[in-house]
Amino acid sequence: MLTPIKIGISSCLLGNLVRYDGGHSHDRFLTQTLGLFAQYVPVCPEVECGMPTPRDSLRLVGDIENPRLVTRKTGEDHTEKMHTWIQKKLPALEKENLCGFIFKSKSPSSGLYRIKVYGDDKKVHNNGTGLFARAFIRHFPRIPVEEAGRLNDPKLREHFIENIFSFQRWRRFMEDRPTPGRLVAFHTENKLLILSHSQEIYRQMGRLVAKGKQMPPAELFKAYEKLLLKALDLKTTPKKNINVLQHAMGFFKKELTGSEKQELLSGFSQYRDGYVPLIVPLTLIKHYVLKYDQPWLKSQTYLNPHPFELKLRNYF
Repeated sequence: MLTPIKIGISSCLLGNLVRYDGGHSHDRFLTQTLGLFAQYVPVCPEVECGMPTPRDSLRLVGDIENPRLVTRKTGEDHTEKMHTWIQKKLPALEKENLCGFIFKSKSPSSGLYRIKVYGDDKKVHNNGTGLFARAFIRHFPRIPVEEAGRLNDPKLREHFIENIFSFQRWRRFMEDRPTPGRLVAFHTENKLLILSHSQEIYRQMGRLVAKGKQMPPAELFKAYEKLLLKALDLKTTPKKNINVLQHAMGFFKKELTGSEKQELLSGFSQYRDGYVPLIVPLTLIKHYVLKYDQPWLKSQTYLNPHPFELKLRNYF
């Protein structure tokens, strides 16, 4: 497992007293669970751009695509101050080599989704984005991002964390003298993981890798990365996972006894029907991978895409 993983994060989520009311939004999963495997880079746009703590709360007003950041009580405009800070902060974050960013929800500076924008037309729009969050995703379109509040959803949590560790593996590959031949190995090791997101995109990636030696390496890697991130952006489903598990089972189905085969198929059915989480059939697969010594399957990142201790596959 490639750890620690470097992640940007809204500072208040770590328990730092930087919120407008002088408090914090400490998230224990992020500090005590994911934090065991992460190196966090805390960011508080409002404090770092020069605002005091505590301070008057802020809100977005005006055009939803280009809103202004103003104080609620006095209407003081901090838009230019924030934009000036952002222009300096983004280049600084480039040096951090982040593999993900976790934003504070509902924040007019850092919220990703459903941020209120008080329009000049007197209407309140609920589909805005915080000023820093908007600038970050435009500047770093490849880096996986999520809101802390949404990580309470087990499926969104697993999707995001799988993405950041996958992005870390890809970045490590690109930093370690990549070649078309080594890309074949990377693609092979991640076959089942990619299949669990999209069979069609996996086939596209396979065709790309097959003709890799005919392309300039830089062009090849750029095209592969685009497809990889596109695939990972699609969420897994029980149907997709069952397809991958059956594919894995095919590597040792001739060695399985009748009772072992039935045990596996029963586990697949129980998972598909929602009676057990993915960890149950996956544990059986991993058991037989070791028992029947399947080296190709041992190398598959799908079996261990993120630290086991995070228990991301233990939920329904």
